[in-house]
Amino acid sequence: MSNPVFSGFTEVTHRLFGGYAELLHMPHTARFSIGSVLACMPFPMIGMTITIAVQHYYHNYALAGALAAIQAIAMAVVGPLLGKLVDKFGQRQVAIPTIIVWLIAAAAMIACITARAPQWTLFVIAPFMAAIPPWGAMSRSRWTHLLKGDRVRTDRAMSLSGVFDECMWVIGNPLASALAVVSGTLAFGVTGACVVIGALMFLTELTTEPPSQTTLAKQSGLTRRQYRQREAAKAEELHSSASKKTQELRSSASAKSERVKQSIWGPGLIALCVTWFGLGAFQSAASISIIAFATEQSMKQYTGLVFACFSISSLCGAIVYGAKNWITPLWKRFYFCLAVVNIGIGTFLFARHLWVIMIIYLIIGVCQAPTWINGNQLLLHIVPPTRFTEGVAWIGAMNSIGGSVGSAIAGIFIDRSGSQGGFLVVTLLALLSLVLAFVGFRQIKSSTETPTLTAITV
Repeated sequence: MSNPVFSGFTEVTHRLFGGYAELLHMPHTARFSIGSVLACMPFPMIGMTITIAVQHYYHNYALAGALAAIQAIAMAVVGPLLGKLVDKFGQRQVAIPTIIVWLIAAAAMIACITARAPQWTLFVIAPFMAAIPPWGAMSRSRWTHLLKGDRVRTDRAMSLSGVFDECMWVIGNPLASALAVVSGTLAFGVTGACVVIGALMFLTELTTEPPSQTTLAKQSGLTRRQYRQREAAKAEELHSSASKKTQELRSSASAKSERVKQSIWGPGLIALCVTWFGLGAFQSAASISIIAFATEQSMKQYTGLVFACFSISSLCGAIVYGAKNWITPLWKRFYFCLAVVNIGIGTFLFARHLWVIMIIYLIIGVCQAPTWINGNQLLLHIVPPTRFTEGVAWIGAMNSIGGSVGSAIAGIFIDRSGSQGGFLVVTLLALLSLVLAFVGFRQIKSSTETPTLTAITV
């Protein structure tokens, strides 16, 4: 006779992880998924390493914030360009030279920091630290290519990618904090090793790589421009059909295919980018303010643990969120999760101990990964599948720009007024971010009422 407790536990486990296991049992998917996580390690580790190392060698939070801002601005410029190039020419063709540039820049950066080189040298090197291939976007692009037409499993794959992202932050933040306190060189070295190993796992998996626009155009006997025009016309037709304008579109389809814009920019993508700008601004300001707060309390060694708690909570949220087939409209889920994160982080101003911040992070973290998952799912309604990497890169770029603004402003206030000055900036930015998100309410809501553009078959 089976144990009912064990049976119940098994059933719950199957419901939570059964769908994910099914995805990872597909041939070759586990390899590129894990590879992308390892290759993405610069995201959680480099910012933390630079902040701790610069504060240790230069005793200047403003400098650390400014360097983070320069890197973020560079990523905002380079990210969409790399995403566009990946969609055009292929993942391996773009990722390999980009990795080489990043490895050289990382070695130069840590050498200059430990040698206490003039500050201008750090500002020269910092932009090259943005040469990071869009691994997360490329991984999600592989999933949408493999699962084309399967809405349920595509949404679950987006959640699975969010789970892996949170695993990266759970591991990366405390690891970077611990290693950087010991040695900045060691932290950079471990990060570089992760990049190389992850890139090899990801890029040597060829069977799951989606075809580039160049490849698809050649297969269709078209130039890349003609192919993009045809794809844009089909996307426009799908949107118009959802708006009950199918008959009108069909009568003018031949003319529209010539004049339709190839740009992916529309009200929906603009609204998402503005929202992600605000999200990056207050979360980046919160990170540097927490480091300052922990330093004031002589608890700097625990900052990685605090950030890890946020990521662990977010990881749990991603696992549960992706395991459920949601009936609630996507736009409602998006705004609910966003409001929880913004309002929760805005309360850091009233915290008087580092452990209070950790508890708040644990509570609101369950909505962090779902917010990003919802954003990626919104993109499936907004941009065509062969422009998906570029679309993800754009919201990532706006998040980086917001992060640069937030960290720079917070750094100035921290140097003047301590961590409380930084947390005041965090609260104001969090409230402003929520207001900006609701300004785009109509565009985001309407985008969820159209079919996903992964239905397009060229």
